[in-house]
Amino acid sequence: MTYGESDRPEPGGSEAREAAKERARELRELHKKKERRRRATVYLSVLGGTLVVLGIVAVTLITMNQSPARGPLNMASDGIKIGEELKAVRTGGVQPNTTPVASKSNADGVIDIQLYVDYLCATCGTFEQNNADQLRQWVSTGAATLEIHPIALLTTKSAGTQYSLRAANAAACVAEYSPDSFFDFHDALFTDQPEEGTEGLTDEQLVDRARQSGVGSIAKVTTCIQKKSFSAWVQAATLRALNGPIPGADIPAITTAPTIIVDGKKFSYTKDFDPKELALFVTDASGDQYTGTPTPTPTPTETPAP
Repeated sequence: MTYGESDRPEPGGSEAREAAKERARELRELHKKKERRRRATVYLSVLGGTLVVLGIVAVTLITMNQSPARGPLNMASDGIKIGEELKAVRTGGVQPNTTPVASKSNADGVIDIQLYVDYLCATCGTFEQNNADQLRQWVSTGAATLEIHPIALLTTKSAGTQYSLRAANAAACVAEYSPDSFFDFHDALFTDQPEEGTEGLTDEQLVDRARQSGVGSIAKVTTCIQKKSFSAWVQAATLRALNGPIPGADIPAITTAPTIIVDGKKFSYTKDFDPKELALFVTDASGDQYTGTPTPTPTPTETPAP
């Protein structure tokens, strides 16, 4: 090489074209690596959380391969709707291979709250501990209805006992045989809630909590829990929640637990589940204005003349 000549390929020459191609190839590979790292980060963050478990759930539910069965009475929507005085709305059960029927709309001024929960989910337990009292007040006084959808996202997270599935089945048994006790039983399942990774409550302990909650027809509920009569329905209802659609909601499907929907709008909670946050969201979603503490109050009704 002559002194002073550049060793870079001349522009437009074959060496320059090859160098450009090589640089383009390197850039493409770099982009692919970055994209793979980004996807891996997202994937691992999803798997690392206790809430978003779609892949695990789908595989688990499909491999269980149980025959279709009807759903529990009073859960035609895959949930049980509870209204004034904590009384459940009576409906039929979802028949095998049929689509759930959305609950009827509330009367004007009555707030519609839907709740999707897994009874092993620690975050669901925190929500319940912090908000159960005000939910009970709103619902019992007729200010709101609460439609509870038990789902089993964490069936594989209880040391082989399938507690998530068994607890949701127990809730379905109560919905079938003692629907007006459902709210209290639902609340009882979050009292001293088992931790994820433990065996959870035994069937006998689930029956005991039902009894302590004032559940009627306890013999039938006991048999239902022991036989896991609605486990196939729980699996199907969970898949329906994950696949969507969610009628009347601004989200296509359920991806986390708990999921709270107020008058069709998803409540984006913080980790602390401050009851005031939910109260403010309910107030905003309902479009009503309240004075003082932002807690919904029942719509006034006329008192019949004597």
